[in-house]
Amino acid sequence: MINAFFILIFVTAAAATTLGVRYTLHMFQQGSYQYRSYWRYMKTHPAMTLLPLAGMVPLLGCLIEGKTLAIVTLLLALEWLCLLLLMFLYRPRAAKKKLVITPRVKRLIVTTALLYGLVCLAVWAIAGVSWWPLLALAMLGAMASPYMVLLANLVNRPVEKGINRHYVQDARRMLKACPDLKIIGITGSYGKTSVKYYLHTLLSARYDVLMTPESFNTPMGVVKTIRGSLRATHEIFLCEMGARHVGDIREICDIVDPQMGVITSLGYQHLETFKSLDNIVGTKRELFDALPEGGPRFVNGDNEFVKQYGVNQGAVTYGLEEGNAYRATGLEYSEKGTRFTIQAPDGSREEFTTKLLGEHNVINITGAIAVSHELGIPLEKLKIPVRRLEGAPHRLQPMVRGNTIIIDDAYNSNPNGAHMALKTLGMFRGVRVLVTPGMVELGEQEDHYNYEMGKEAARYCDYIVLVGRRQTESIARGVTDAAFDREHLYVAEDLQDAMNYVYGIVTNQKLVVLLENDLPDSYL
Repeated sequence: MINAFFILIFVTAAAATTLGVRYTLHMFQQGSYQYRSYWRYMKTHPAMTLLPLAGMVPLLGCLIEGKTLAIVTLLLALEWLCLLLLMFLYRPRAAKKKLVITPRVKRLIVTTALLYGLVCLAVWAIAGVSWWPLLALAMLGAMASPYMVLLANLVNRPVEKGINRHYVQDARRMLKACPDLKIIGITGSYGKTSVKYYLHTLLSARYDVLMTPESFNTPMGVVKTIRGSLRATHEIFLCEMGARHVGDIREICDIVDPQMGVITSLGYQHLETFKSLDNIVGTKRELFDALPEGGPRFVNGDNEFVKQYGVNQGAVTYGLEEGNAYRATGLEYSEKGTRFTIQAPDGSREEFTTKLLGEHNVINITGAIAVSHELGIPLEKLKIPVRRLEGAPHRLQPMVRGNTIIIDDAYNSNPNGAHMALKTLGMFRGVRVLVTPGMVELGEQEDHYNYEMGKEAARYCDYIVLVGRRQTESIARGVTDAAFDREHLYVAEDLQDAMNYVYGIVTNQKLVVLLENDLPDSYL
């Protein structure tokens, strides 16, 4: 009977180890292979840490001498149950972003397998091939699967750095082969992706333009774009630059050497890693510091922190407020979009229309117009491209489905972005619904900003749907303190549950649904 238990435990442990490695790779990939992100995930998912530790108790009991057969059998049964629970925790499930088997993931899998092999050889060399050492090895292998992946990543670090160094050098070589290419760096706490997309549309009216796709705004994302898409015919390269740590923008600038720069905003984002607003501002400023002397720089002149920190000094400013070099005035909203007028520093003035809604969109469009005009395109030549502008994907992107309007603002919410999104939702007539899991990576201020988001949502929304109970507790407190109707507040288990609730709302009016932020699985 004991032998049968051994075989059953071995098979179950092998399955639990495989599932554990796969699950850890998935969460680790969603955190951009950063240890800090994965430790935060482990901290918020204690079952992933405590259950393996609990599984050690019956294993240690089995190894103590003097146990009767009945006790040993009971302890082995408990071990098997622990393994079954691990398999349940690590089970494959529907994910918003699936594990992508990239070359890096393949290297991690191979290194993890080699590490397991080395541990097996060490145990066999010390204890020989016998039941109890093998049992202990199988159990420990299943329980340690998350840590084995992290160790494999540490072992692979020199290899990954070498591979990345080769790709970076190749990208630099390709850029040097295009000496006439004008490179425009775009960064900001929010708005950078929208400005990038708008600029691509406007500049394409005259130039052959390459831009980093989607959110390829990391050093290796930029390198991948250059190596995979840059052609000798390209005249302008729009390089979006994202950052989570001090020095990230400088690293990208060292690769591409931008000649022009745009800072779309400064604000509280990624405070978990930046720690302070001073660090955020300093990091965004790295773009302007990297520009050649006299290199044109553009900045959102309405942004309070841009003015507070003097980032607008020596820059071409744009926005809605008086005093900006490029100023949008006379905003008029309708169901068809927005009408506004742009005044340029050279005295030219044109009226524009766009299907996009919201002051923030007008500010971002004004920034794109400013850069395009400074590159020699007259304002009147930009009117048709502005009319054709589409919203950047997942950034207040409207979609009409029958009697329902979905406003997709799912990408990486921040306090200012959430405020703008709720303000835009308030412009619509009908039953207004917010669906959100809240904001993350705001460090010690996270609860505060989510609480304030809840209070503001109560002012604009008829229904509020929160995704994930643990992550949205502070939003729920803000909603409740704002005296919102509790009957119209729903906490969903996941996005599918949330949308089922939304589509179950009975109304004869239009249903306007704001999807604000879409956290990866590692946050829920």
